[in-house]
Amino acid sequence: MSGAASMFRPVPRTGVIYVMTEASQRGFHYGHPEWCNLGQGAPQTGPLPGSEERLATIGLDAQSSEYAPVPGLWELREAVARLYNHRYRRGKASQYGPENVAIAAGGRVALTRLATALGRVNLGHLLPDYTAYEELLDVFRAFVPIPIVLREREGFRLAPETLREVIVGSGLGAVLASNPCNPTGRLIAGEDLRRYVSIARKHGCALILDEFYSHYIYGPPSLRHQGELPRSVSACKWVEDVNEDPVVVVDGLTKNWRYPGLRISWTVGPKAVIDRVSSAGSFLDGGAPHCLQQAAIPLLEPELADREAAAIQATFSAKRAMMLEQLSAMGIRVAGDEDGGPEGAFYCFADLRELPAPLNDGMAFFRAALERQVICVPGVFFDIDPGNRREHIASRLSGFVRLSFGPDIEQLRTGLERMAAMIAEAR
Repeated sequence: MSGAASMFRPVPRTGVIYVMTEASQRGFHYGHPEWCNLGQGAPQTGPLPGSEERLATIGLDAQSSEYAPVPGLWELREAVARLYNHRYRRGKASQYGPENVAIAAGGRVALTRLATALGRVNLGHLLPDYTAYEELLDVFRAFVPIPIVLREREGFRLAPETLREVIVGSGLGAVLASNPCNPTGRLIAGEDLRRYVSIARKHGCALILDEFYSHYIYGPPSLRHQGELPRSVSACKWVEDVNEDPVVVVDGLTKNWRYPGLRISWTVGPKAVIDRVSSAGSFLDGGAPHCLQQAAIPLLEPELADREAAAIQATFSAKRAMMLEQLSAMGIRVAGDEDGGPEGAFYCFADLRELPAPLNDGMAFFRAALERQVICVPGVFFDIDPGNRREHIASRLSGFVRLSFGPDIEQLRTGLERMAAMIAEAR
């Protein structure tokens, strides 16, 4: 490297960005009628049956043209706290207030603030998990990232007792995980989630949960009450004292309200943690856009939020069923098959290893699918490896791809048909 760039380190693309770059070089662009984007990490954003009318305009005036406070507009922080108390804190003495909430310009910014504020601790992270965690866990040097391997034979599920053993054995000061999990769709809920929070409390280990898919809930059956699923799942339900328990969750409009372009997220946790992440925001990003925060406030009204969650569950359950049925017909197993498929999010982590070569390899499958204008994400990108400390070891996830049922059902159907034809030809 020479010239101006020689003063800068190479910054790798996250897995999904790499995938979309490769697709773009072959002619893909968003909205292209001939492409099927089953790699996308975003839900369809248009109206759904039963959902509220979609936000169409955002006002801008002299006040909203000013900077917003770095921790976020007080009114929006109040709205977030009110929603969490309504959903998870009814009848509990300890309630969330606006001082327990910080607003940021999207999930990655919220997680970057948290990573900046973490001290010199061992930070556990799960394998597999969200691809963007890799660079996030590598760029900050105060903490040491410690991988926690989720075993395929256990359905990529982390049992509470295993979590306890890892925290104690590795001296973890914090654990970061997505719940429901991206890419496997595994959901920690009910008694298991209660035990997660209890273990974190007992051992003084911060539990940092990315809950961006918490409206996308399909199971397990034990979650159903009088035949219905909860509108959402959060660790906040099991917190005893909102300012003492070391539980921090991140969520936002991106997935659960289907507004990825608005880039509004929130962090909910103890006041002392919120103070620290807000301080980090003052030099990292300066806060989320004022007008977008104002537009978000009505969306957090509990009845509206619950209707959106119900609409998501109805529509995405049907798309999930279609994908599972079609993949099974192709001879492709999915992580979580033993429990009926993914329990949350909108992904199937597809096992290709029974397919004929070369389609039994995730990267080869990805490239072959691109030739048919179908996008997916190779499983190796979810085997996150901060600092490339395991690059000499072949990834155990090389035989998987992540397939998204986030797009509309017609795009989903076409993409699955093209994949089926590709596999039939290979056989």
